[in-house]
Amino acid sequence: MFQKLSFLLKVSRPGLWFPALWLYFLPLSGMNVWEEIDFWLGLAFVTFPLNFIIYGWNDYVDFETDQHNPRKDSFLFGARGSKEELSVLPILLAIIQTICYGYFIWHLGLDAVWLFAILFLVLLAYNFPKKGFRNTPPLELFAQFGYLLVVPFSMMLNETPEVPWLTYGYLVLFAIQSQLMGEVMDIEPDRKANRKTTATQLGLKKTKILIIGIVAFEVGLLFFVYRDFIFGGMLAMGLVWLLLDLFWIFKNKTYTLFEMKLFGVGTNLIALASMIYVWWSGVLMNV
Repeated sequence: MFQKLSFLLKVSRPGLWFPALWLYFLPLSGMNVWEEIDFWLGLAFVTFPLNFIIYGWNDYVDFETDQHNPRKDSFLFGARGSKEELSVLPILLAIIQTICYGYFIWHLGLDAVWLFAILFLVLLAYNFPKKGFRNTPPLELFAQFGYLLVVPFSMMLNETPEVPWLTYGYLVLFAIQSQLMGEVMDIEPDRKANRKTTATQLGLKKTKILIIGIVAFEVGLLFFVYRDFIFGGMLAMGLVWLLLDLFWIFKNKTYTLFEMKLFGVGTNLIALASMIYVWWSGVLMNV
């Protein structure tokens, strides 16, 4: 039983819950929501259930690719399921999502129907056999926009003010950057499985340069548009690390498994710190 539960938790990739949590907290900046039951139900949903459908569907269709991936079979980066283990995923995904969607649609009404319908279509487009976005670069980058649906979900559930449109632009860059970083780590397993991604098509060096360009643009937004030098400074430190990574430390070499795990833990700690600051300061809610 423990092994089965462990597998299901790995499928949801707890090490990658932070994007959904970060986006969920964004509209709540400065709000006292700790005694609201809706807040806690939404928080619970964007951890295991939401990530279970996002990553579980992907694991189900990516069996061959995952066999070459040393990052898999961990709570940080996801499960490496056997065919027998993966065979039970569709029904479990359907049951858990039906319960969650049913409750939030009953509670929030028609708006939630549209939200979950869009999420389903994004996941379908990404995971569609053979012709899905996951194998059609650069479309796999744009599929990450589905994560941004967490923002309107949080606004509806917690009755928050609207997030500025410019902030959605920042979040789009954040989503693309996060996907590219994952592709850099997976570039060798993806090549072995003949999977096409933006990183496998551009190569390691050009992909890192693209990431650096996106992060530099984000830093510029935070410094000169949002006029925030704490969050912007945190991101600028990340930019310095990316430059050191490309031009001095790792250059064109792939990372070892230990290094990837170290980066995964570090990313979660940085995400937690930035999430607390963004919630406390309201920086991305004031343009």
